[in-house]
Amino acid sequence: MFGWKRYLAAGAATAALVAFAPAAQSETLADALIAAYRHSHLLDQNRALLRAADEDVATAVAALRPVITFVANAYHQDRRFAHSKAETEIDTNSISLSAELVLLDFGRRDASIKAAKEAVLATRAGLVGVEQSVLLDTVQAYVNVRLAQAIVDLRRNNTRVIGEELKASQDRFDVGEVTRTDVAQAESALGAARAQLASAEGDLLVQREAYKAMTGAYPGKLAAVPAAPRLPKSLDEAVAIAMRNHPNLISAQHSVKAAELNVELAKANMRPQIGVTAEVGSELTNSSSDYDYGSVGISASQTIYAGGRLTALMRRAYAGQEAEKAALLNTTVSVEQSVANAWSSLQVLGAQIAANTAQIEAAQTAFDGVREEAKLGARTTLDVLDAEQDLLDARAARFESEANRYYASYALLAAMGQLTVEKLNLGIPTYDVATYYNVVKDAPAMSFQGEALDRVLKSLNKE
Repeated sequence: MFGWKRYLAAGAATAALVAFAPAAQSETLADALIAAYRHSHLLDQNRALLRAADEDVATAVAALRPVITFVANAYHQDRRFAHSKAETEIDTNSISLSAELVLLDFGRRDASIKAAKEAVLATRAGLVGVEQSVLLDTVQAYVNVRLAQAIVDLRRNNTRVIGEELKASQDRFDVGEVTRTDVAQAESALGAARAQLASAEGDLLVQREAYKAMTGAYPGKLAAVPAAPRLPKSLDEAVAIAMRNHPNLISAQHSVKAAELNVELAKANMRPQIGVTAEVGSELTNSSSDYDYGSVGISASQTIYAGGRLTALMRRAYAGQEAEKAALLNTTVSVEQSVANAWSSLQVLGAQIAANTAQIEAAQTAFDGVREEAKLGARTTLDVLDAEQDLLDARAARFESEANRYYASYALLAAMGQLTVEKLNLGIPTYDVATYYNVVKDAPAMSFQGEALDRVLKSLNKE
């Protein structure tokens, strides 16, 4: 099938498919992108992971607050005295309320809160990366359906034309102008064309399933793809934009900061801690020794020896910091490479389209000439079918090249960190990453803030 499935894997359709554009009321590429953004379970998953990271900030903030504990005890005791053999039963009930508050931890809580906040920012950037992936896959699904439909139409038309060639060969055979061999060659070509048409129709069904997986519904009539997005004028400009905006880089930068703060936290865990405790309670017995009590105290503690655990955690934090710094450098290289690859693809495919166009013109001229020569008896039916196949190959190749170039323009956007709902101006509400964070960042108790959290979650789900 002229290798067109190979190009579908890279994905895209382009302005050459405008000839197959359906009428008004068609689904547009923007419609597909909006549907994918709203339908994506992958985005839902990563939004939930972001909310989990938000709660890590709340957990760190909670360490700044007192811990209040309620304890109630009730027990029964039988006492038997060995010498007098007397027995006594004692019932004791107690209730107490205690509070603990860390006054000074020498940087533990501050480092923990800052590290959690950096993790939130890294997760937010990661969510943008997932959004880009979803939208790019949707572009691929959209244009793959259109490209598959274009190939089906091309194959169907080719089958029709070869059928006409077969009829003409049969008519010429009936009057003795050609041999049975010519008719057999046309019959063979028609069989091959029908097989290729069936294969193309099967590929279309596959691409429809991929479209449904991304958008939540099978494609209807798809409109022609819009003009390719505006791109930078040079590779250097594209790389510069990527270095500032790519979500993977931003996420890696915040991960490095979080790792540095984890080192500070490991150091702080080796320092002392000063706290205050208070307790009030009552103890009731079946004797006359009931009493109420209250106490307050201040304490200082520091781990002197923990079997090497604290130093191991320190070494682990340093290793984690080195790993994140290396990951940042690797991500920088990867992003720059992705931009360069996408840029090169655009240039190569542009040249390829020009070559395809010249190939079509030459193949059309050759086909017209061979067909006229065949009418004069200077060419065989096989010559005509071969020339027609060459023309079909050339047209399919241009479809594929133009499709790949259109996709490459969006791949370049993604490589620069610009393929988002906001940057594409799709005009729909987007997920607000700060809404949930702002509600939980101060570690509210669910008993007081549960309704507010419910409202926030409902509003975020609508977006």
